[in-house]
Order: sequence, then C-alpha cells, then structure tokens
Amino acid sequence: MRVDRIDLYVIELRLNHAFQASTHGAGTLRHVVVRASAEGLVGWGEAPAPVDPYYTGETTDTVWSVVHDFLAPAVLGRAWNTIEEFTALYSRVKANNFARSGIEMAAWNLLAAATGRPLPDLLGGAARTTVESGVSLGMDHDLGRLCDTVQRHVDQGYRRVKLKIGLDADVSVLERVRDRFPTLPLMVDANCAYTLQDVPHLRALDAFDLMMIEQPLAWDDLTEHAVLQQNLRTPICLDESLTSAKRTRRALELGSCRVVNVKPARLGGLLEAKLTHDACLAAGTPVWCGGMHDFGISRAANVALSSLPGFTLPGDNSGSDKYFDRDIVTPETRAKDGLIDVPNQPVAYEVDMGFLAAHTRRHARLTADG
Repeated sequence: MRVDRIDLYVIELRLNHAFQASTHGAGTLRHVVVRASAEGLVGWGEAPAPVDPYYTGETTDTVWSVVHDFLAPAVLGRAWNTIEEFTALYSRVKANNFARSGIEMAAWNLLAAATGRPLPDLLGGAARTTVESGVSLGMDHDLGRLCDTVQRHVDQGYRRVKLKIGLDADVSVLERVRDRFPTLPLMVDANCAYTLQDVPHLRALDAFDLMMIEQPLAWDDLTEHAVLQQNLRTPICLDESLTSAKRTRRALELGSCRVVNVKPARLGGLLEAKLTHDACLAAGTPVWCGGMHDFGISRAANVALSSLPGFTLPGDNSGSDKYFDRDIVTPETRAKDGLIDVPNQPVAYEVDMGFLAAHTRRHARLTADG
C-alpha cells in the first residue's frame, strides 16, 4: 500500500462544559485531523493534543508542524503492508508522540479498510461486544454542584467517576463526594500537583477507598512515585510518566505504580499502546484507556483498543454527547448504561465533511508527487 495524499486539518469544537485540572483547563479544543488516501481508500486519524504545553509539552501547533514537515513527507509514496513497516518510515523522528499517533491512526484505518477487518480485530481484541465506560470530571469549587454532576453521570450508568484534584482541592472534595456516594467506584487524578513533601497529606486520601490516585507527582518521574507508592495503601496509576512500553515495564519493575493508564496519543499510537497493554497483561497489572476529550475519530480508536483482554477497568471513553453538541463523525460514540459498543465494521464511522469544513481552522494538502 502507498499513501498518495494526506490532508491535514485543524478542527475546532467547543466543549459543552469547560474543563479544569490542576495544571490546565479548556473550553474550546483544536485537534489535528489526518485524512490519508491510498489506492482509492481513505483512513482517518486524530491527534488530540491540547492547545497549550501543560500536559506533556506537545500542542496543536507542534503536532501540525511535525506531521506536515516530517511525518507526512516520510510516508508519502512509500510502500508498506503492516503498521510496523509504516511506523519504520518515520522512525528517525523522536518523541512527538501525539503527532505520531495521529498519522499512525490513519494508517490503521487504511489497513482496516484494505483488509476488510474491523480495527478491534486487527489489534487482537474483538472478543468483547461492549466495553465499560467511566467518566472524568473537572474541578468545580461549588461542591454541591459537583455532587449533582456526579449524580447525573451515575444516573446515566457510568461505571466509575474520576475527579480532578490538586493542592487545597482534594480532602475537602472527597469528604463531600464520599458522604453523598459512599460506595461509588471513585478515582482521582492529580496531573502532577504534588511532591514527596506532600506524603503525609496524600496518606489522608487512603481513607476514601479510592480505586487509584492518578499521576500525583512530576510528569517525567518514575523513582519518586515508587517511594510514594510504598507509603500509600491506595494504588498509584501513572499517565504522563509513561511514554512507551519500555518505560512502562521499567515503572512496573520499580514499583512506581499498580495501575496503568494506556493512552494511545500519549504513547505515540495504537501499536505502542498495544505493546504497553501486553506488558501490563504479562505482569498482571490492570489497565484502562485514557482519553483527551477526543473527537469521534480518536474516540472510536480508543474503544477498539479497549476490547483487548487486559482492559479490566472502565476507561475514559465516555459518550461524545458528554463533551460536544455534535461530533465530526456519524454514528457518534454513545454509552448506554455505562457500556459502549465495540466497532464491528472495517469502517466504523463516516466523517461529516460539511460539518468538518465548517469547523476547520487550518487545512493543508500534501501529495506524493509534491
């Protein structure tokens, strides 16, 4: 197979509700969308990087630059038959995992269309017809309103709730939420808000029967998380710190975490996400699929990945309607009673080109013949 044309778009969608974490927030998203054409087939990809560098450093603008100037030129007109062969074409490009994930996702979807096999099947999943969905909620200083938001999602059937926390917005929040929801499967995400000096404070979170504390310490740390895990009963889950399967294996060896967030965009694509899943499965470490307020293209890929056997915990694959009035694909991802259907067709959705055009803020076309 040879990719002969790549269209890049920056698509802007407004969130239904602004989202706030300890290090960043968002009300409007701008994601780079990739449309790869090859031999009459089309594969879509999405790089759901934030607009600012407060998560792992990549932004919408850096993704655009790396895909436009390096990744797309590396693959245009070059022959490949497997995802391993496709990613080898741009292996010289270091880091920039969000950018890599966007173009790789397009290749996976091309391969699905060419082989007539659904993406979950290509990934080695598809044994499940549905996957469990959780919900992630941003910070809200109005705790009564936050509890009402939790209640609304519990009533919709979501299987667990994740709350964003930070310094001065943790114990008081959990006391209020736990008082109202004493048995709710509950986890928290700190987005690197703490240091080892906060160990006595973090120990207080053990009292709230949490599923896990996600990424409490620095975004690039493994060793201090291992120290912290020795001092907590609550499992630590790593997100930002894990950028490859190799680094994940090292984290497990060190005892840095007991749970892993497998997020394809952070890992550089579905291939590395699968390898990370496989490493955790071999180690007996539970995993779940994280998200980035994904549009429908990336959201569908995350659901497909979640069909793999190691995904034993509800992921962040909430229905699109939680985030947007309208998504860029049809059908949109929907959760019913906390379950999302696993795609069972080689082309799981159609991109609404009219809606896409109306929300395009930047577009470029690259071809194999220049």
